[in-house]
Amino acid sequence: MIRTTTCAATSRPARFLGSAFLALSLALASPGLAQDGDSIITSHGVSSFGELKYPAGFTHFDYVNPDAPKGGEMSTWAFGTFDSLTPYILKGNAAALSSVFYDSLLTGTLDEPDAMYGLLAESVEYPENREWIIFHMRPEATFRDGSPVTAEDVVFSFNVLVEKGLPALRVQFNDIQKAEALDEHTVKFTFNPDGPLRELLMTAGGLPVFSKAYYESRDFAESSLEPPMGSGAYELLSVKPGRSVAYKRRDDYWAKDLPVNVGKNNFDILRIEYFADYSTAFEAFKGGAYTYREEYQSRIWATSYNFPAIEEGTVKVETLSDGRPAGTQGFWFNLRRDKFQDPRVREAIGMAFNFQWSNESLFYGLYDRTDSFWENSETLQASGMPSEAELELLEPIREFIPETVFTEEAFVPAESSPTELADRRSLRSAGRLLSDAGWEVGDDGYRYKDGKRLTVEVLNDSPSFDRIINPYIENLKRLGIEASANRVDAAEAQEREKNFEYDVVTQRFAMSQTPGDELRSIFGSDTAEVPGSANIAGLSNEGVDTLIDKIANAKSREELTTAVHALDRVLRAMHIWVPQWYKGVHHIAFIDVYDRPYTDTPPPYGLGEMSIWWWDEEKAEALRAKGAL
Repeated sequence: MIRTTTCAATSRPARFLGSAFLALSLALASPGLAQDGDSIITSHGVSSFGELKYPAGFTHFDYVNPDAPKGGEMSTWAFGTFDSLTPYILKGNAAALSSVFYDSLLTGTLDEPDAMYGLLAESVEYPENREWIIFHMRPEATFRDGSPVTAEDVVFSFNVLVEKGLPALRVQFNDIQKAEALDEHTVKFTFNPDGPLRELLMTAGGLPVFSKAYYESRDFAESSLEPPMGSGAYELLSVKPGRSVAYKRRDDYWAKDLPVNVGKNNFDILRIEYFADYSTAFEAFKGGAYTYREEYQSRIWATSYNFPAIEEGTVKVETLSDGRPAGTQGFWFNLRRDKFQDPRVREAIGMAFNFQWSNESLFYGLYDRTDSFWENSETLQASGMPSEAELELLEPIREFIPETVFTEEAFVPAESSPTELADRRSLRSAGRLLSDAGWEVGDDGYRYKDGKRLTVEVLNDSPSFDRIINPYIENLKRLGIEASANRVDAAEAQEREKNFEYDVVTQRFAMSQTPGDELRSIFGSDTAEVPGSANIAGLSNEGVDTLIDKIANAKSREELTTAVHALDRVLRAMHIWVPQWYKGVHHIAFIDVYDRPYTDTPPPYGLGEMSIWWWDEEKAEALRAKGAL
């Protein structure tokens, strides 16, 4: 799991989840015969359901410029603070991009949703049943200090993450039975035969690899600002705790000429500036404190991108397509709290959020309402009544899921008045749901049940988000709920989220086009009580667990799609969140010193701004001549 610590006021940067950070699939080549009778597949990569796009011997990915020049700097911003460079442990708050120090056995692409190719590993072999995988590592791979990357380092990395890493990683690695070094550069992972075998290949392939020797004198579980020992393309350049961090491209990077890296890692320096407030961060961008910004605040995008640097052509402003699912952004309930156990209460609280009014009054009409956990994905988003194929999955778990899954179309939030914040129809319906759930209005106007007042606190770490939360709080109070918005600093918010100390919190996840076992991190019962896990709702439901297993073990894209549809409609019917909004585009602005390998249409699964863009020295010279750089 890759987790961000930033969020934005109207569309938040997402936590990116994935069992090896990408889904994998099957690539057939040179089959042999295993002892168990299965053919052995030997390949330069893996993919989930079909053949790899790039054949053995490919020279570079299609979406890069193989002749891109190296040099210059790419800088952007992050929200909040940091005090660590160790992103895989519970202690501390890791700096943005701090995973850049490490290579993995395999690496993914921006134009395939479910494929990975060899990085530290030159080739792989595994049986058709996928119960194990062997990685043949490149002997030329070295850490920053020149020491070789060995199979023992891979085994150490797996074991130390299980023993001392983020608790959620233990869940993610639960079905890896063991990792063993067969020789200096050959490592084998053996999987639970009953586990999600399609996914486990990617879990092993995406493992960040640490230096065993480096940690012989250090405790992996302790956070640190010391430059870690990795084999990746970048090393630490500078760090100012809580303020900024910069990474320097390594001239001696062992893998710079591999096909998976040609045209990538083009900047000499990657720099992140930290800010405690979005408005402050925007003003800093206008002043040239950093060079690239993706805008998530609709108000700023609609009203403030008219400053002199744009008019003079120093800063470019663009809207680019986004081919990924839009993300699951919403107000998430903490189901660990007794008051949120009744779904009628959750649905009623959701009805008090007037998206249509917010969009017109606050967002300048730039957004659409989210309803699906795979919003903006025509393939994966559930709609209408369940199909026959979905019903075959849903009937066996009927006792665990809402009956409305079978009797109503996939849940879509009702529209409210765009002109009146307090939409009377919606609030009346919400009030009836609360009354049906036993929460009656007392003499003081608040709702009570069993002598307890219904209270809801929305945790927030951004002043810019106040303008969105406060009208919502007003409507909740109209329902008789003692509602409040509690704004804390980013560090406190991060700690409270790690330990599930909140009623309601806003979060966004970026969902994969090929979802799998990583869904347990967000929705699985075995992560509901794991500190630091992505299961912020605390969802623990046997029916949901069953559907996640169906997704992770799907044998075809058709099976996967059916299972995702079923899960999507179940989650929506459970009202575990109040869905917010989305936009299917990227709003970006940057100082005009960059070029990139595409014009209007980026790769479907990312802009690649930190890697496949490059510094244009001619543009930079022109700006210097004008005194604008």
